[in-house]
This record gives sequence, C-alpha cells and structure tokens, in this order.
Amino acid sequence: MLSFPQLLRQNRNYRYTWFGQLVSEFGDHFNTIAVFSLALEHTGSGFVVSGILLARAVSMIVGGPIAGVLLDRMDRKHVMLASDLLRGVVALLFVFSVEPAHTWMLYPLSGLLMFFSPFFTSGRTAILPTIASKEELHTANSLTQTTSYASVTLGTLFGGLSAAGFGFDVAFVLNAVSFLFSAWMVWLLRVPEGHFRPASRALNETMVARPWHEYREGLRYMRATPLFLGIALVHVGWATGGGTAQVLFSLFGEQVFHRGPIGIGMLWSSAGVGLLLGGFVAHRWGPYLSFNGFKRTIVVCHVMHGLSYFLFSQARPFWLAMFLIGLSRVGLAVSAILNQMQLLRHVADGYRGRVFSTVESMTWGTMMFSMTAVGFASEFWDPRRIGAVAGVTSSLTAVGWGWAHLAGKLPEPALRGVDPDEIEFRGAPRA
Repeated sequence: MLSFPQLLRQNRNYRYTWFGQLVSEFGDHFNTIAVFSLALEHTGSGFVVSGILLARAVSMIVGGPIAGVLLDRMDRKHVMLASDLLRGVVALLFVFSVEPAHTWMLYPLSGLLMFFSPFFTSGRTAILPTIASKEELHTANSLTQTTSYASVTLGTLFGGLSAAGFGFDVAFVLNAVSFLFSAWMVWLLRVPEGHFRPASRALNETMVARPWHEYREGLRYMRATPLFLGIALVHVGWATGGGTAQVLFSLFGEQVFHRGPIGIGMLWSSAGVGLLLGGFVAHRWGPYLSFNGFKRTIVVCHVMHGLSYFLFSQARPFWLAMFLIGLSRVGLAVSAILNQMQLLRHVADGYRGRVFSTVESMTWGTMMFSMTAVGFASEFWDPRRIGAVAGVTSSLTAVGWGWAHLAGKLPEPALRGVDPDEIEFRGAPRA
C-alpha cells in the first residue's frame, strides 16, 4: 500500500487535484465561519443560521441531480472547471453582504455557492479511478477525504481567527481566490484519452432531451443494488442528527461557551481533528478488512459517533466538549472512507456521477429537514437538549445497518468500478 507522500510524488494528475482541493476547501471554511459569525453578529438568532443552511441544502438538492447527469454525459474536467470559476465569482460577491443592511444577501449567495458545489465534488470523486492506478486507488480515496478533514481542522480555525482579526470581507476574498487556484489545477489535468468523459456517455441529441430519464436510470441502478442503497441510507441516518451540528457549533460557540467566532472555529477544528485521525485509521486498516469486516466496522463507527455526540452536548468544560466532538468524528470519518471505497470499487464508470451526486443530495436533503428543525427548536429549547436528541438520533444508524447485515440483506455486488484482478486487498494484518 502506497503512502500519501509516495502517491503525490508519482502521480501528476492526482497531485494537481490534491493541491486544488486543499486550497479551495481551506477557503470554503473561511467562508463558512465568516457567514455564520456575520449572521449571528447582525441578528443573534440561531434561526437565521438555520435559514442560511437551509438555503444551502435546497440548492444542493436541486444541483445534485443536474450535476450527476452532466458528469455522466460530458467531460468531467470541463464540468469541474466551470464549477470552480462560477463559485469564485459567487464567493467574491459575499463582500457586499458585510453591511448589516445587506444581511439578506447571505441567503441567495449561500444557495448559489452550494448549487455549483456538487458539479465539482462529485466530479472529483468520479475521476479518481481514471487518474489513479489499481495500486493507488485506496490511497487516493483515503487522502482525498483525509484532506477534506484536514481542511476542516485548519480552515475553520484560521477562518475564525481571520474573521475576528481582519474582518469578514478578507475571508470572502480569500475564498474567491482559492476557487481560482483550484480551477488552474483542474485545467492542468491530462490523460492519454484526451478527455474525462465516460466512453459510453457521449453527448447526442436524444440524451439532451432526456436528462430526467437519465437521472431516474441512475436511481434504478442504485435501487437494484442493496449495498449502494444501504450506503446512501447510512449517510441519511447520519444526517438526521449530523445536520444539527451545522447549527449547534455556532450556537455552542456563541451562546453556550460565549467565545464568538474563535469559539465556533475551535469547535469546527476539533471536529476536523477527529475526522483527520479517522482518515488515517481508515487508510491504515481499510485494505485488511473483508467485506463482512467492513460491514461490522460501520456498526461500531456509528455507535461511537452517536454516543460521543450525546456526551458532547452535555459537557461543561470547553476542552471536554472539543474532545468529545472530535471523538465522534473519528467514527464518522472511518465510516465515510470505507463506504466511499466500496462505491469506487463497485459502481460502473458510466453511473459514478449520478451515484455520488445522489448520495450527496440525499444527505443534504436530510440535513435540510434536520437544520430546519433545530433552527425552530433553538428558539424554545436549550442547545444542550437539542444536541442530546441529535446524538441519540445519529446512533440509530448503527441499528438499521446492523440489522440489514445480520439479515443478509447487504450482499457484495459484482466489481464494476475496477477490474476484479485489480483490487488492492490483503489478509489480516500480522501482529
């Protein structure tokens, strides 16, 4: 199994993809902390934060199906490039929302930013088997997600410091510049075929007229394979409680611990540290897990996630709250990386865009309802009570997945994402 540095040294395309991801996601969190802090500073209402997140979620739900169809019929590199450029323009427009009279702009701009997001994020995942060899795929998947977790850790921390020390407009400008850098990295990608379009999905007049038919075709493909549907439902189960964290981190930082933007950034960073540690665990142990071992690990991960989240909501010292939210994210990261690797191995190339964008849309759709509920509840309930309910709800994911596994409803599907002979798998590790 390759190490992260080895992969970056020997794979030019992945190196460019990784640099672009690192910078753009770092900038994303500057935007996130600035937007939430700005909303709370101007209004003091958790319901406003929930409204902004709702605008993001609705846009993701709408954009996801469109992104999935386009990524499976067009050159994925061109779709990703357009996404970066459009998000760069939208990110810069946030500068005009800094004045209290323009707080309303946070809603449409947040929505636009998230509408264009799945065109890039799902595309980045879909091209992994194209730019990574059979020996590199597990490491590439692990590093891609671990980098997202690292950006949460550092981006949110420095985003909070930037918003507090230099003002919100600086954070928004940096976010816009990060998208332009990412677009440059995507433009540099090259493959021998000369394009990143699935061979069987060449654009023609009939396909142009039937985008909804194509999307429904992708849904039928997922529904016909229990593992794909099960993984999507795991994301939904996490999001029932996980969506509340998007609001609760802001409420805990501002209202429970009274630490302002820096407090919000520190909670997000603690979650990021946990995600980062979980990423390394999944990278180290993932190749040694059998298919049944993978399914059992998902149960353990979500029990750990839900229980730690519940305890976080009741913690009194700030350091303990940071530790517990980090611990909950260790389990979440291991689950996410192992699930994604299963999809990369088993989903056919012509369906990757639609499968990954559908999972993303289902997750955000569930989070939309979760965020709406917590925003409403925050007007009447203490944040700690809301967090306790969210922790219990999240842990129910382990019950559903565990039952499906024991009942034999999650058989391993045929290997479609990569050739059967190209799977990087090992037996149990030696002591």
